[in-house]
Amino acid sequence: ECEGYEADDILGTLAAACEKQGVECVISTGDRDSLQLISDKTKVLLAATRNGKPEVLNMDKQAIIEKYGFEPKMLIELKALMGDTSDKIPGVAGVGEKTAIDLVQKFGNLENLYENIESPEIKEGVRQKLIADRDNAYLSRFLGTICLEAPINLNLEDYKTKEQDKENLIPLLQKLEFFKMLEKIGGEKATPQKSEEALTLSKTEGEIEGEIFVIKTEDGIAIANKNEFKTIDEAEFIKLLKTRANDIICHNSKELYHVLLKEGFTPSVFKFDTMLAGYLLNPSSTAYDIDKLYSAYVLKEIKAEATNAETQAIKGFMLYEKLSEELIKTGEDTLFKDIEMPLSLVLASMEKEGFMLDLDGLKQEGEALAEKIALLEEEIHNLAGEKFNINSPKQLGVILFEKLELPHKKKTKSGYSTNAEVLEGLKDTHEIIPKILEYRTLSKLKATYCDGLQKAADSDGVVHTTFNQTEARTGRISSLEPNLQNIPVRRPEGKKLRKYFIAREGNVLLDADYSQIELRVLAAIANDKPMIKAFKENVDIHTLTASEVFDLPPLFITPELRSKAKAVNFGIVYGIGAFSLSKDIGTSVAEAKKMIDGYFKTYPGVHKYMEEIVAKAKEDGFVTTIFGRRRY
Repeated sequence: ECEGYEADDILGTLAAACEKQGVECVISTGDRDSLQLISDKTKVLLAATRNGKPEVLNMDKQAIIEKYGFEPKMLIELKALMGDTSDKIPGVAGVGEKTAIDLVQKFGNLENLYENIESPEIKEGVRQKLIADRDNAYLSRFLGTICLEAPINLNLEDYKTKEQDKENLIPLLQKLEFFKMLEKIGGEKATPQKSEEALTLSKTEGEIEGEIFVIKTEDGIAIANKNEFKTIDEAEFIKLLKTRANDIICHNSKELYHVLLKEGFTPSVFKFDTMLAGYLLNPSSTAYDIDKLYSAYVLKEIKAEATNAETQAIKGFMLYEKLSEELIKTGEDTLFKDIEMPLSLVLASMEKEGFMLDLDGLKQEGEALAEKIALLEEEIHNLAGEKFNINSPKQLGVILFEKLELPHKKKTKSGYSTNAEVLEGLKDTHEIIPKILEYRTLSKLKATYCDGLQKAADSDGVVHTTFNQTEARTGRISSLEPNLQNIPVRRPEGKKLRKYFIAREGNVLLDADYSQIELRVLAAIANDKPMIKAFKENVDIHTLTASEVFDLPPLFITPELRSKAKAVNFGIVYGIGAFSLSKDIGTSVAEAKKMIDGYFKTYPGVHKYMEEIVAKAKEDGFVTTIFGRRRY
């Protein structure tokens, strides 16, 4: 690296140094900008993707001349004319790749092109564009030119790779969780750190007393403590789970609770779950398997003639000892014991119970949606003047931006963008747009919910989701296959879907909702006196906020003003700024800032808390919830 210079400039400078010193140079990159550096001595190995598969293109001087009809260094002139949206280089508006290549082939550089701007070889429309955007063409050439003179060391000998210092590298990669890289350098089975002694355990056929780690893998069922290990059969495994819950340490307790629930047995809470402990200690990680946790927290060599399952059990027990200590150090042991461990059993029983669906109702709803979708499809085709695949972004882009000539952003390599944001911005330009948005919404509802839920249900019409306890960084749970936490409710069609979730015969569904829970928690943790007083006196918090922020008596607060105050109340909790708030409530940024300032005046405790929590996070490197959960 070199301050004030980009990576491209360093590559260019080194390539130029090779050239001067008569050394062959190969640049390996995925960035096409480097093609301008190709010369007699320099070639580029370009990483690319074709038909979804990675490949490497060997680009030398001849390859560029064959493709473009001019020398590699002229690619700078090409970029000056056509620009590059990915690098925010404007180019000449309206000049695409084909026209730009033709101009560079005929005129070479910008100077020559503009000296001959009246040439009959330039079409009138193109000439006008070139004249209008002359300054941008020269600016784009400057921006697109890679610097060949970055002030860096040019002694090529100094750049030769040296041998890896694995003793220091492996613990660092483990700490940073670069697991793929660890595997590449053989660090997964890393040698123990010098201060650690190897673990030697013996295999036993007898009873293993006291605390034990149990694990079920494809390689068998194993148990271990810090001295012994053995393999057991299924019957012994189930007996252990039933009778020794207080002694049992495991990895992914929810899975084991399912084994017992299937047997019709109501389990007790196990002693410890290494997966849940790993999650609490490092909520940002993406993997909590035993090997990765062992690598990060224990890293002792195991000397034992053990199967894979037995090795996992040995590692699991060692992890338990280490993670227990760590949870006490971070103050998360109570959270772990009183919330996470019992929750795992609750989630297992919820998964087993499942949710009853009205499959006939869902089927009819799907058929009704299919009719609406077919009707919309016909209307869209009529407005477009032809039939096309509405689900194909490429075909849709051609219809909207070429045939109907709607305004668009610059074309990318894969065609025009037709994502939700783009279409929302075009809502008022043509009546086809709202129809396409409606078509997409209804198609998603039908495919994901009507069809998806029917497929996911078992023969009794019950759908069993999986609740993931180690997914969300904040300690929330998520729901997968299918996601039952995300049934839409904002549209009438989405709302309707909820009535197909039904209670089993003889039961009712109970809907319980907290009243403004976030704001009550905020009032408590910020110890904000005015807000606490409002809640204690049962005052409507949004009307109160509106009254204070807009400086009006509560009787004068309209539903619209209350709605704006509600957006401020909830936005502030999540650190919203004036710009985002102005977009949410449709006011100017200055107006939104005034509202935020007014809010902080009304609730000074909240303001103080928000400033203090940021300062504390900077100092400690993490924040903590009321129950001690950390967010780094």
